[in-house]
Formats: sequence, structure tokens, C-alpha cells
Amino acid sequence: MNKRNASLPRRGFLLGLTAVGASVGLAGCGFELRKAPVFAFKTLSVEGNSALINQVRRDLRAAGTVTLVPKEDAKTADAVLVVLGEDRDRFVISTNSAGALRELQLRLRVRFSLKTPGGKELLAASEVSQTRDLSFNETNALAKEGEAELLFRDMQSDIAQQLMRRLAAVKEL
Repeated sequence: MNKRNASLPRRGFLLGLTAVGASVGLAGCGFELRKAPVFAFKTLSVEGNSALINQVRRDLRAAGTVTLVPKEDAKTADAVLVVLGEDRDRFVISTNSAGALRELQLRLRVRFSLKTPGGKELLAASEVSQTRDLSFNETNALAKEGEAELLFRDMQSDIAQQLMRRLAAVKEL
């Protein structure tokens, strides 16, 4: 048996030992895959009808721990999520020497509250916002408009996830 063949089993053993060590290290540091959120309420009514609200409804259904109640039956729900306002804004950040637009800032802002049907406030009126910067070029105006819509959709998804975390932070009704 030559030297090269003798080192192969040892190399495999060392790689296996390294993998086990890394697994133990990750488990020891508290690393854990994200789980579905646990909510203090079992039924929820979500008022409104916008792309963001529909995203929140999809996320709640996907979590599988809350039953969504239609707005008409909101009095039977444990809690009611009310979206007080949703604003999409565009701000000019910079222009070139000729005054033409060079960069925009996009902002999506959502105000919401969580209450019981009886009126008890579980989450006071709060605001969640996201911003993104977008470079602008007159020759690609149509493409930049499409990019802005994609960025708004991305911000909407991020805000829906933040809303889910805030709803999960409520510990008692």
C-alpha cells in the first residue's frame, strides 16, 4: 500500500470530524431556523384591501396558527388589525447640473393598530416604513419606472414581515 492510498481514509475521517464539530458549534451558539410566529390570538380580522394587506393575509395563512375572520364577522375575532394609512412617496435626492433628475428615494410608510373587538388597544397606533434609493436616467425612464415598482413590492414584503413580528410580540389579549 502506498502513502497516497493510506492518507485517503484519514482525510475522510478528518472531514467528517470537522463537519460534526461545525454542527455542534452552530447548535451551541443558539442558531435555529426561523419558525412560524406564535400569536396570542387564535382569530384575527384584517380590515382593508390593498396589496400590502393582501400580503399580510397570505403571510398569516402561511403561518397556519391564526384563522382569518372576514370584516363582517370582526366582532367574533380575538383581535382586529386596522391599517390606518399606507403612503407611497418619491423624493428627489439629487439632480445634475442641468437640473435633470439623477436619483430618487422611494418610501413606503404604513400606519396600523391592533385592537380587540371591544376596543382594548393591544398595539397602539404604530408606523413601519422602508426606503430605497433609485438612480434615474432619462433614456431608461420606462425601465426605471418598472424598477421602482419592483422596489415598492420588495418594501411591501419587508413591511408585511415586520407586521408579522410585531403581531407576534403581543403576548396577551
